Amino acid sequence: MKNIYILAGALFLSTGLMAQNKDTKEADKLYDRLEYVDAAKAYSKLVEKGKADGYIYKQLGDSYFNVFNTKEAVTWYAKAVETQQDAETHFRYAQMLKAEGNTKAADAQMEQFAKMQPNDARAKAFKNNPNYLAQLKNQSKQYEAVKSDVSSDKADFGAVLTNNNEVFFASARNTARRESGMDDQPYLDLYKATRNADGTLSQATEVTELNTKWHDGPAAITSDGTAMYYGSESFNESEFQKDKAKKLKFGQIYLYKATKAEGDKWGNSKPLPFNSKEYSVRNPSISKDGKTLYFSSDMPGGLGGEDIWKVSVDGDTYGTPENLGANVNTEANESFPSIQDDNILFFSSNGRQGFGGYDTFKYNTNTNEKASNLGAPVNSQKDDFAFSYNLQKNVGYFSSNRDGNDDIFQANAVCGVDGTVVVKDAESGKLLSGASVTLVNNKGIEKGNQVSNEMGETKFGMDCEQVYNFNASRSGYENGTASMEKSQNGPKTIVVSLTPIKPIITEREVILQAIYFEYDKSNITAQGAEELDKLVRVMNEHPNMVIDAKSHTDSRGSDNYNLRLSDRRAKSTVQYIISKGIAKNRITGSGMGETQP
Repeated sequence: MKNIYILAGALFLSTGLMAQNKDTKEADKLYDRLEYVDAAKAYSKLVEKGKADGYIYKQLGDSYFNVFNTKEAVTWYAKAVETQQDAETHFRYAQMLKAEGNTKAADAQMEQFAKMQPNDARAKAFKNNPNYLAQLKNQSKQYEAVKSDVSSDKADFGAVLTNNNEVFFASARNTARRESGMDDQPYLDLYKATRNADGTLSQATEVTELNTKWHDGPAAITSDGTAMYYGSESFNESEFQKDKAKKLKFGQIYLYKATKAEGDKWGNSKPLPFNSKEYSVRNPSISKDGKTLYFSSDMPGGLGGEDIWKVSVDGDTYGTPENLGANVNTEANESFPSIQDDNILFFSSNGRQGFGGYDTFKYNTNTNEKASNLGAPVNSQKDDFAFSYNLQKNVGYFSSNRDGNDDIFQANAVCGVDGTVVVKDAESGKLLSGASVTLVNNKGIEKGNQVSNEMGETKFGMDCEQVYNFNASRSGYENGTASMEKSQNGPKTIVVSLTPIKPIITEREVILQAIYFEYDKSNITAQGAEELDKLVRVMNEHPNMVIDAKSHTDSRGSDNYNLRLSDRRAKSTVQYIISKGIAKNRITGSGMGETQP
C-alpha cells in the first residue's frame, strides 16, 4: 500500500530499544526519508558485514512492513524479537505473520504484546476474543468482489464513483514521473475514468489541472459534482520541517479544495485552513449535504498513529476538527474514511481484529455503535482499504494488495444474514458454553461448526432466502435443533434449547453422568456443578430421599493419597449440595479411593 497515505512518516515512528550508531547512519537517513527500499538494502549490507544487532533487525522489519513485503518483514522481525524490543514491534510482527497466514505464531506475538501493553485496546480485544478469526470467517458475505478493469501494473487505489458516473482515483501508472524512494514506483497522480452502462470503466485519463510534481490524491467529490477535496503535499506551499543534523526536509500531506471551472476542468484549488506542517491530513470524504468533511490525520489529540476525524463545513469556512473516538479509532492506524449517503462510514484499520494487514470496517454515525468488520471477500490476509459505496448507483469500489500490487476492486452488494445462535438449558434457562453447534443448509450440507462461548453464543453468516437448521450437542444434555426460515438482510438470533439428561433413579441409587475433578484437586468444576444441580432437583422432588455420595479415584498415587483425595472430593460434593438448600442431615459423603476404581 502507498504508506505515505497511511502512516505518519518515519520521523514519528518509534525507533525501538537499541540505538542508532555510526554504522547505521546512511541507512537511517534513507529510512528517515521514507526511502524504505533503499534503506532495507543498506541495512542488509550491515547484516552481511556482521554488524547486525536488534536495532538493525527491527529497522529491516519496519522497512519491509512499510512497503507491505510480508515475507521479508517476518524474516527480520523474527530475528529482532530475539532481542529486547518495544511492544509495537511485537504487534507489527503479529500483523505480518497473520498476513502470511501463520495465525498461530501471530497469536503468540499478540500474547507478548498484550503482556507488555495490557491496557491497550488492541490487547484487550485480543484477550477478550482470541478466536475472533473463526467468527469473522463465518459471518455473512455482504459483497461480491471483482477486480476492476481500470487497475494497472502500478499502484491504483482510492476509487470513488460520483453521481454522474465518473470514477476518480490515485495511481502511480505514469512512468514518466520520477520514482518515489519509498517503494520505487512513480509519484501518484489523480486519474478519472467513466463508468459505462455495462459496469466497465473507460480508459483512465489524468486530472492534469490538479496534478503536481508531488504525490496527488485520492479525492472526494461533493454530491452535486461541483467541488473536490483531495490530498497533495505541503511542498506545494513551501512548507516543511527541517532536520538540520540529518540535512533533511520533511513534508506533510495537505488537503485541498477545488471547484469546477469551465466544462470538465477543475480550478481554484486552495489548501484547507487546518493543514499543518506538524502533521498530515489526507484521504477526504464529504457528506451528502456537504456540511461534514471526514479525513484521516496524525494530528495531536488522537488515539493512535493515525485517526479518523471530521470537521464542519460551511462554504469555505471550517470548524474545529473532531476525533471520532474509540468506537472507530485505536492505538494503531485508521485511515481512508468514506461516508455513505445514509451516514454509514467505511474506513480501514490495522488496529482492530481482522484477517491481516488493513481491514475495512463500517460504522453507523447515527447510532454510534462499535465499528464492525466487513468480512470476506472485501477483506483478506493482505491490505484492504479505501472502500466507498454509491447508494444511488448501487455499486462500490475498494483497494487491495492481495495480488501483490495495490489494485482497485468493484464491490457488489449481496443479501446476507448474520445469525447469533444462543444455546440454553431448556429447564433453567442457563446459557450453555462448550456446546457444539453445526449449521446445515436445506440440502443437508454442513456449512459450519462452532463451539458456544461463555455467553452460550456462536455466530454464523448465511445467505438470504435460504432455510437453515442448527444442531447443538453438549455433554449431559439431549441433542437439540432449531431452524431459521428464509430471511432478509440484518442480524438474527436463534435459540437452541437443550434438555438435561435426567438422572436414573433406582431403589438404591441416583445415577448421574460422570462428575470429573481436575487432577489433584477437589473443588467442584462447572461440569460437576451442572450434574449436582440435577441431584438437587431430584432431592427437592423427593423430600424423604437421603443420599450418601461416594467419590472414587483411579490407581495413580498411593493408596493413602487416593483415599484422602477422594474423601476431600466427597466432602466438597456434600458442601455443594447443602449450599443449594438441602438439609445437611439428608446428605453424607465418603471417599472410596482406589478400592472401587
